[in-house]
Order: sequence, then C-alpha cells, then structure tokens
Amino acid sequence: MYHHIVLLRLRGLDEDFHVRVAECVAQLRAELPFVRSYDFVRNKSRHASGYEWAVISSFDTQEDRDRYQISQAHRKIEEFMKPYIDDLIVCDAAVGAQP
Repeated sequence: MYHHIVLLRLRGLDEDFHVRVAECVAQLRAELPFVRSYDFVRNKSRHASGYEWAVISSFDTQEDRDRYQISQAHRKIEEFMKPYIDDLIVCDAAVGAQP
C-alpha cells in the first residue's frame, strides 16, 4: 500500500471552506476509483507544530499516486485550497517496503 500524507497549516477557514472541501473530496472519490482512501482530517497530535490539518490518501502503488497527482480532481482541490495554505509538509511512503 502506498500512502500520500500532506500536513497543512491553514488560515482563514470558515464553514464554506469545509463545505467546499467536502464536495471536492466526494468528487475525487467518485472520479478516481484507484484512490483507495482519501480524507481531509484534523490532526489531533499535540505535537503538530501548527500543522492542524491533513490530507491522508492511500493507493495500491506509487504509479496510482502519480495518476492521482495529475488528475483534474486533484488539481481542483489543490487550486481551491491554495489561498488557505500557509505551509505544508508531504510524506509519501510505501508501507511494508524496504527502506
């Protein structure tokens, strides 16, 4: 399994932001069947260092993650969220793979 995790420092969030993100996530899940899971969640760690939100997604392979990266659905959510992002950290990892 291949995981793509984006930790986010966001600003200026309101109810409309959360509604729009939920719509984008639903669309992404519907349009990209090779995305095994995709969630926008609050980071509950007390060690988050300001990265209070995360996108956590899973794929069968790195190639599927690459297909996701260039998809219209990904570009749509990325463009919507861009003005709200102060900073982000990305972790891509294959679970069970050798280092």
